[in-house]
Amino acid sequence: MDNPVIIAVLIIGVLGLVAAMIGLKRRGGGGSRGSSREKVMTLKEANKRLTSNPKDARALMVVADAAYVEQAWDKAIKAYGILQELCATDKTLDESFISQRLGLAAMQVKNYNLAYKNLLYTWSVKSDIFDVNYNLGYLEYLRKSYEKAISFLTAAKNSRGDHAATLKYLGLSLARLNRNPDAAPHLKRALELDPGDKETLYILGQIYHNLNQNDLALKTFGQLKTDPLMGPKAAVYAGSINTSLKRYDEAIADYELGLKHEAIPPDINLELKYRLAVVYLQKQKIGPALKQLREINAIATGYRDVEALIGKYAEMNSNQNLQIYLMGQTSDFVALCRRVTTVVFPKAKIKVTNISVEKNEYADILTEISTPKWEDVILFRFLRTQGVVGDMILRDLYSRIKETRAGRGFCFVGGTFSETAKQFVEARLIDLIEKDQLARTLAKLS
Repeated sequence: MDNPVIIAVLIIGVLGLVAAMIGLKRRGGGGSRGSSREKVMTLKEANKRLTSNPKDARALMVVADAAYVEQAWDKAIKAYGILQELCATDKTLDESFISQRLGLAAMQVKNYNLAYKNLLYTWSVKSDIFDVNYNLGYLEYLRKSYEKAISFLTAAKNSRGDHAATLKYLGLSLARLNRNPDAAPHLKRALELDPGDKETLYILGQIYHNLNQNDLALKTFGQLKTDPLMGPKAAVYAGSINTSLKRYDEAIADYELGLKHEAIPPDINLELKYRLAVVYLQKQKIGPALKQLREINAIATGYRDVEALIGKYAEMNSNQNLQIYLMGQTSDFVALCRRVTTVVFPKAKIKVTNISVEKNEYADILTEISTPKWEDVILFRFLRTQGVVGDMILRDLYSRIKETRAGRGFCFVGGTFSETAKQFVEARLIDLIEKDQLARTLAKLS
């Protein structure tokens, strides 16, 4: 290898090889430009032929294919449409191919009727084309023909199992038919392929909720709560789940986060405010609840039972004792009721001999009352309901009066008594105290 002649020959050989490769590359580039020029000339010639004969099938095919490749959809639709008409007389044309291209182009401009008609014809001729099955499945989904959508989309999935949109609409179709266990795996896979698809993530959260998989549902909606578009709706779901689980603080946080978004859809905004108000009431936070309810009423008068709730809780908000009576803890409620007995007979000596509570619905307080003029055993019943009370509860009270040998009874209620209830006590020593009188009595304790 030290021979100078041999070295020189090797150098010349290498230089020649490099030159040859450069030459081939240049010739290849020139061929590509030539091919492009050839396509332009072919298209130009096709348009020239169509000038003299608008139904020249060969020229139309050139123009249609070029428009399709360039995504000039309207132009492609027009050209393939004419070709489709010519199929009746020109048997050399491939009608299924033309219909396929026409249908796919129509999909791009959302002319779904035209797309459906042509893709369905193509499918009748050849049923294993991925694009045809996917788009027909999507169209059937839009038409709410979910069984048909599942059939087409399953065929598309069998051709391409990694197509995110196919898996998405297959999962959505199954979900619409309440086949949630079947839907979930498809939607999960679709999200693996397209993690940014917030709509699919939201639907998957709904499915988890429907399957009572609340932890997974909350985790899923948690990923969406800060999203500007899906966040408010996700907050509604997350809050409702936490409310059902009696996680009221978490529910309040969900709803408040949802309301922080800008450009919230009006119906979602009202839903968030209403649900937040209801949870505040569960937490006995009447002031914040009334704030939300009044904002709702200002936006949409007559929304659900908002006016009734405002009327129900506005007075309660100004009367702390009434709030305790209707919503407080059982121990606080009973303590308050004991104080009420002292107001009914303010100058009497009162001895409480028995207290019983029935499922936090009402409390009975049996007392011995002593005044300078008389002594008696009196039974007080305090009902926590705000509705209309009938005679059945009073019949039970009357039985208790006789059992305890009380000489008289009082029945307090946060609502009103029915006419039959009032008729029942007309000949009996039972006094009925309705909401307004109850509120005045409780105000005296402040």
